[in-house]
Amino acid sequence: MKYILIIVILALIPGDIDKIAKVNKLKQEAKEAYLNGDYETALSKYQYLTDSLGVKDDNISLNLANAYYNTKDTAQAINGYSSLLNSSSKLIRSTANQQLGVISTRNKKFKEALDHFKEALRADPANEDARYNYEMMKKILEEQEQQQQQQQQNQQNQDQQDQKDQQQDQDQQQQQQNQEGQDEQNQQQDEQQQEQEGESEQEQEQQEDKEQEQEQQEGEQKEQEQQEQQEGEESDEKKQEEQANSISEKLEEMKISEEKAKMILEALKNKEIQYYQQTKKKPTKRKDPNKPDW
Repeated sequence: MKYILIIVILALIPGDIDKIAKVNKLKQEAKEAYLNGDYETALSKYQYLTDSLGVKDDNISLNLANAYYNTKDTAQAINGYSSLLNSSSKLIRSTANQQLGVISTRNKKFKEALDHFKEALRADPANEDARYNYEMMKKILEEQEQQQQQQQQNQQNQDQQDQKDQQQDQDQQQQQQNQEGQDEQNQQQDEQQQEQEGESEQEQEQQEDKEQEQEQQEGEQKEQEQQEQQEGEESDEKKQEEQANSISEKLEEMKISEEKAKMILEALKNKEIQYYQQTKKKPTKRKDPNKPDW
Protein backbone atom coordinates (compact mmCIF):
# COMPACT_ATOMS: atom_id res chain seq x y z
CA MET A 1 0.00 0.00 0.00
CA LYS A 2 2.84 2.36 0.86
CA TYR A 3 4.51 1.64 -2.43
CA ILE A 4 1.36 2.39 -4.39
CA LEU A 5 0.99 5.85 -2.61
CA ILE A 6 4.61 6.75 -3.28
CA ILE A 7 4.18 5.87 -6.93
CA VAL A 8 1.09 8.13 -7.21
CA ILE A 9 2.86 11.06 -5.54
CA LEU A 10 5.88 10.63 -7.76
CA ALA A 11 3.59 10.53 -10.76
CA LEU A 12 2.02 13.88 -9.78
CA ILE A 13 5.16 15.75 -8.76
CA PRO A 14 6.57 16.39 -12.28
CA GLY A 15 3.34 18.17 -13.40
CA ASP A 16 3.10 20.28 -10.27
CA ILE A 17 6.71 21.18 -10.47
CA ASP A 18 6.25 22.36 -14.04
CA LYS A 19 3.20 24.45 -13.07
CA ILE A 20 4.96 26.01 -10.12
CA ALA A 21 7.92 26.79 -12.28
CA LYS A 22 5.69 28.34 -14.92
CA VAL A 23 3.80 30.42 -12.32
CA ASN A 24 7.02 31.66 -10.80
CA LYS A 25 8.38 32.52 -14.25
CA LEU A 26 5.20 34.47 -15.15
CA LYS A 27 5.32 36.27 -11.82
CA GLN A 28 8.86 37.33 -12.42
CA GLU A 29 8.18 38.39 -16.00
CA ALA A 30 5.06 40.36 -14.92
CA LYS A 31 6.99 42.03 -12.13
CA GLU A 32 9.85 43.03 -14.44
CA ALA A 33 7.39 44.37 -17.02
CA TYR A 34 5.55 46.35 -14.32
CA LEU A 35 8.75 47.85 -12.94
CA ASN A 36 9.83 48.78 -16.46
CA GLY A 37 6.53 50.59 -17.04
CA ASP A 38 5.27 48.02 -19.50
CA TYR A 39 1.90 47.79 -17.85
CA GLU A 40 0.15 46.13 -20.79
CA THR A 41 2.56 43.16 -20.69
CA ALA A 42 2.34 42.97 -16.93
CA LEU A 43 -1.46 43.06 -17.14
CA SER A 44 -1.61 40.22 -19.68
CA LYS A 45 0.70 38.01 -17.60
CA TYR A 46 -1.22 38.63 -14.36
CA GLN A 47 -4.48 37.91 -16.17
CA TYR A 48 -3.04 34.62 -17.47
CA LEU A 49 -1.93 33.68 -13.95
CA THR A 50 -5.37 34.32 -12.42
CA ASP A 51 -7.68 33.35 -15.27
CA SER A 52 -5.87 30.57 -17.11
CA LEU A 53 -3.76 29.07 -14.39
CA GLY A 54 -6.30 29.80 -11.64
CA VAL A 55 -3.71 31.14 -9.24
CA LYS A 56 -5.37 32.35 -6.01
CA ASP A 57 -2.91 34.74 -4.52
CA ASP A 58 -3.83 38.14 -2.98
CA ASN A 59 -0.45 39.55 -3.99
CA ILE A 60 -1.07 38.64 -7.65
CA SER A 61 -4.63 40.06 -7.41
CA LEU A 62 -3.20 43.30 -5.97
CA ASN A 63 -0.60 43.51 -8.75
CA LEU A 64 -3.34 42.82 -11.31
CA ALA A 65 -5.43 45.70 -9.86
CA ASN A 66 -2.35 47.96 -9.98
CA ALA A 67 -1.84 47.03 -13.63
CA TYR A 68 -5.48 47.93 -14.40
CA TYR A 69 -4.98 51.22 -12.57
CA ASN A 70 -1.88 52.14 -14.60
CA THR A 71 -3.53 51.21 -17.89
CA LYS A 72 -6.37 53.67 -17.06
CA ASP A 73 -8.95 50.89 -16.65
CA THR A 74 -10.33 52.43 -13.48
CA ALA A 75 -13.47 50.28 -13.30
CA GLN A 76 -11.44 47.00 -13.29
CA ALA A 77 -8.97 48.52 -10.86
CA ILE A 78 -11.79 49.40 -8.42
CA ASN A 79 -13.16 45.85 -8.70
CA GLY A 80 -9.71 44.38 -8.07
CA TYR A 81 -8.99 46.57 -5.02
CA SER A 82 -12.49 46.06 -3.61
CA SER A 83 -12.04 42.27 -3.74
CA LEU A 84 -9.02 42.63 -1.41
CA LEU A 85 -10.67 44.69 1.36
CA ASN A 86 -11.25 41.51 3.38
CA SER A 87 -7.83 40.02 2.70
CA SER A 88 -6.15 38.20 5.58
CA SER A 89 -3.05 40.33 4.94
CA LYS A 90 -3.16 43.71 6.75
CA LEU A 91 -0.65 45.15 4.31
CA ILE A 92 -2.80 44.14 1.31
CA ARG A 93 -5.99 45.53 2.97
CA SER A 94 -4.14 48.78 3.74
CA THR A 95 -2.78 49.09 0.19
CA ALA A 96 -6.18 48.31 -1.40
CA ASN A 97 -7.87 51.00 0.75
CA GLN A 98 -5.06 53.42 -0.01
CA GLN A 99 -5.53 52.94 -3.76
CA LEU A 100 -9.32 53.20 -3.55
CA GLY A 101 -8.83 56.45 -1.62
CA VAL A 102 -6.63 57.82 -4.40
CA ILE A 103 -9.21 56.91 -7.04
CA SER A 104 -12.01 58.53 -4.98
CA THR A 105 -9.88 61.67 -4.63
CA ARG A 106 -9.45 61.89 -8.39
CA ASN A 107 -13.22 61.51 -8.77
CA LYS A 108 -13.66 64.34 -6.20
CA LYS A 109 -15.39 61.98 -3.77
CA PHE A 110 -13.51 63.45 -0.83
CA LYS A 111 -15.62 61.99 2.00
CA GLU A 112 -15.34 58.50 0.49
CA ALA A 113 -11.59 58.97 0.00
CA LEU A 114 -11.17 60.02 3.65
CA ASP A 115 -12.93 56.84 4.80
CA HIS A 116 -10.60 54.64 2.65
CA PHE A 117 -7.48 56.39 3.97
CA LYS A 118 -8.78 55.95 7.50
CA GLU A 119 -9.31 52.20 6.91
CA ALA A 120 -5.85 51.95 5.39
CA LEU A 121 -4.36 53.38 8.59
CA ARG A 122 -6.41 51.01 10.74
CA ALA A 123 -5.11 48.05 8.77
CA ASP A 124 -1.51 49.31 8.82
CA PRO A 125 -0.67 52.26 11.05
CA ALA A 126 2.80 52.29 9.51
CA ASN A 127 1.38 53.18 6.07
CA GLU A 128 2.81 56.71 5.85
CA ASP A 129 1.30 57.37 2.41
CA ALA A 130 -2.16 56.61 3.79
CA ARG A 131 -1.47 58.82 6.84
CA TYR A 132 -0.31 61.72 4.68
CA ASN A 133 -3.28 61.35 2.36
CA TYR A 134 -5.64 61.11 5.34
CA GLU A 135 -4.34 64.37 6.85
CA MET A 136 -4.43 66.13 3.51
CA MET A 137 -7.95 64.91 2.78
CA LYS A 138 -9.10 65.90 6.25
CA LYS A 139 -7.72 69.39 5.70
CA ILE A 140 -9.33 69.59 2.27
CA LEU A 141 -12.71 68.58 3.72
CA GLU A 142 -12.38 71.14 6.52
CA GLU A 143 -11.53 73.85 4.01
CA GLN A 144 -14.36 72.66 1.80
CA GLU A 145 -16.76 72.78 4.75
CA GLN A 146 -15.55 76.29 5.62
CA GLN A 147 -16.00 77.33 2.01
CA GLN A 148 -19.50 75.87 1.99
CA GLN A 149 -20.30 77.67 5.23
CA GLN A 150 -18.83 80.86 3.79
CA GLN A 151 -20.80 80.37 0.60
CA GLN A 152 -23.94 79.76 2.62
CA GLN A 153 -23.22 82.87 4.68
CA ASN A 154 -22.52 84.85 1.52
CA GLN A 155 -25.68 83.50 -0.04
CA GLN A 156 -27.61 84.36 3.10
CA ASN A 157 -26.11 87.84 3.11
CA GLN A 158 -26.87 88.17 -0.59
CA ASP A 159 -30.44 87.03 -0.01
CA GLN A 160 -30.79 89.55 2.81
CA GLN A 161 -29.26 92.26 0.62
CA ASP A 162 -31.55 91.30 -2.26
CA GLN A 163 -34.50 91.39 0.11
CA LYS A 164 -33.33 94.75 1.43
CA ASP A 165 -32.85 96.08 -2.11
CA GLN A 166 -36.26 94.74 -3.06
CA GLN A 167 -37.80 96.43 -0.03
CA GLN A 168 -35.99 99.66 -0.92
CA ASP A 169 -37.26 99.39 -4.49
CA GLN A 170 -40.79 98.84 -3.17
CA ASP A 171 -40.39 101.80 -0.81
CA GLN A 172 -39.06 103.96 -3.64
CA GLN A 173 -41.92 102.89 -5.88
CA GLN A 174 -44.38 103.65 -3.09
CA GLN A 175 -42.74 107.02 -2.49
CA GLN A 176 -42.80 107.71 -6.21
CA GLN A 177 -46.48 106.77 -6.38
CA ASN A 178 -47.19 108.94 -3.34
CA GLN A 179 -45.20 111.79 -4.91
CA GLU A 180 -47.02 111.38 -8.21
CA GLY A 181 -50.32 111.37 -6.32
CA GLN A 182 -49.26 114.46 -4.38
CA ASP A 183 -48.09 116.17 -7.56
CA GLU A 184 -51.37 115.34 -9.24
CA GLN A 185 -53.29 116.63 -6.23
CA ASN A 186 -51.16 119.78 -6.16
CA GLN A 187 -51.73 120.22 -9.88
CA GLN A 188 -55.48 119.87 -9.41
CA GLN A 189 -55.35 122.34 -6.54
CA ASP A 190 -53.30 124.73 -8.67
CA GLU A 191 -55.76 124.38 -11.53
CA GLN A 192 -58.68 124.95 -9.16
CA GLN A 193 -56.88 127.92 -7.64
CA GLN A 194 -56.13 129.30 -11.10
CA GLU A 195 -59.77 128.81 -12.07
CA GLN A 196 -60.87 130.53 -8.87
CA GLU A 197 -58.38 133.33 -9.43
CA GLY A 198 -59.56 133.60 -13.01
CA GLU A 199 -63.17 133.71 -11.88
CA SER A 200 -62.22 136.21 -9.17
CA GLU A 201 -60.35 138.34 -11.68
CA GLN A 202 -63.29 138.08 -14.05
CA GLU A 203 -65.70 139.03 -11.28
CA GLN A 204 -63.38 141.84 -10.25
CA GLU A 205 -63.18 143.04 -13.84
CA GLN A 206 -66.95 142.81 -14.11
CA GLN A 207 -67.30 144.69 -10.82
CA GLU A 208 -64.82 147.30 -12.00
CA ASP A 209 -66.66 147.58 -15.31
CA LYS A 210 -69.93 147.86 -13.41
CA GLU A 211 -68.51 150.48 -11.04
CA GLN A 212 -66.95 152.30 -13.96
CA GLU A 213 -70.24 152.15 -15.83
CA GLN A 214 -72.07 153.30 -12.69
CA GLU A 215 -69.57 156.10 -12.18
CA GLN A 216 -69.98 157.03 -15.80
CA GLN A 217 -73.75 156.99 -15.43
CA GLU A 218 -73.53 159.01 -12.25
CA GLY A 219 -71.15 161.39 -13.95
CA GLU A 220 -73.49 161.70 -16.90
CA GLN A 221 -76.44 162.10 -14.56
CA LYS A 222 -74.59 164.67 -12.49
CA GLU A 223 -73.50 166.45 -15.60
CA GLN A 224 -77.06 166.34 -16.84
CA GLU A 225 -78.33 167.64 -13.49
CA GLN A 226 -75.74 170.40 -13.53
CA GLN A 227 -76.71 171.21 -17.05
CA GLU A 228 -80.40 171.19 -16.15
CA GLN A 229 -79.66 173.27 -13.03
CA GLN A 230 -77.66 175.66 -15.09
CA GLU A 231 -80.39 175.76 -17.68
CA GLY A 232 -82.93 176.27 -14.86
CA GLU A 233 -80.90 179.05 -13.34
CA GLU A 234 -80.47 180.59 -16.71
CA SER A 235 -84.24 180.19 -17.24
CA ASP A 236 -84.98 181.72 -13.78
CA GLU A 237 -82.64 184.57 -14.46
CA LYS A 238 -84.25 185.02 -17.81
CA LYS A 239 -87.70 184.86 -16.27
CA GLN A 240 -86.72 187.28 -13.53
CA GLU A 241 -85.21 189.53 -16.15
CA GLU A 242 -88.31 189.19 -18.27
CA GLN A 243 -90.50 189.76 -15.21
CA ALA A 244 -88.43 192.77 -14.19
CA ASN A 245 -88.68 194.08 -17.71
CA SER A 246 -92.41 193.41 -17.69
CA ILE A 247 -92.81 195.18 -14.32
CA SER A 248 -90.71 198.06 -15.52
CA GLU A 249 -92.83 198.30 -18.65
CA LYS A 250 -96.03 198.19 -16.59
CA LEU A 251 -94.70 200.79 -14.16
CA GLU A 252 -93.78 202.99 -17.07
CA GLU A 253 -97.29 202.53 -18.47
CA MET A 254 -98.81 203.32 -15.08
CA LYS A 255 -96.34 206.18 -14.71
CA ILE A 256 -95.23 204.94 -11.28
CA SER A 257 -91.62 205.15 -10.30
CA GLU A 258 -89.72 202.18 -9.00
CA GLU A 259 -89.33 203.72 -5.57
CA LYS A 260 -93.05 204.26 -5.26
CA ALA A 261 -93.68 200.78 -6.49
CA LYS A 262 -91.34 199.38 -3.83
CA MET A 263 -93.21 201.36 -1.15
CA ILE A 264 -96.50 199.91 -2.36
CA LEU A 265 -95.10 196.40 -2.32
CA GLU A 266 -93.73 196.94 1.17
CA ALA A 267 -97.11 198.13 2.42
CA LEU A 268 -98.84 195.14 0.89
CA LYS A 269 -96.37 192.84 2.50
CA ASN A 270 -96.95 194.39 5.92
CA LYS A 271 -100.73 194.03 5.55
CA GLU A 272 -100.30 190.41 4.58
CA ILE A 273 -98.26 189.81 7.71
CA GLN A 274 -100.91 191.43 9.89
CA TYR A 275 -103.58 189.32 8.29
CA TYR A 276 -101.73 186.08 9.07
CA GLN A 277 -101.17 187.16 12.66
CA GLN A 278 -104.85 187.96 13.17
CA THR A 279 -105.84 184.68 11.63
CA LYS A 280 -103.76 182.67 14.12
CA LYS A 281 -105.39 184.40 17.16
CA LYS A 282 -108.97 183.41 16.17
CA PRO A 283 -110.30 180.35 18.06
CA THR A 284 -110.60 177.21 16.05
CA LYS A 285 -112.82 174.17 16.44
CA ARG A 286 -111.64 171.40 18.74
CA LYS A 287 -110.22 168.51 16.83
CA ASP A 288 -111.90 165.16 17.03
CA PRO A 289 -109.37 162.63 18.31
CA ASN A 290 -111.16 159.90 16.46
CA LYS A 291 -110.64 161.58 13.14
CA PRO A 292 -107.35 161.90 11.28
CA ASP A 293 -105.58 165.18 11.05
CA TRP A 294 -106.20 165.47 7.39
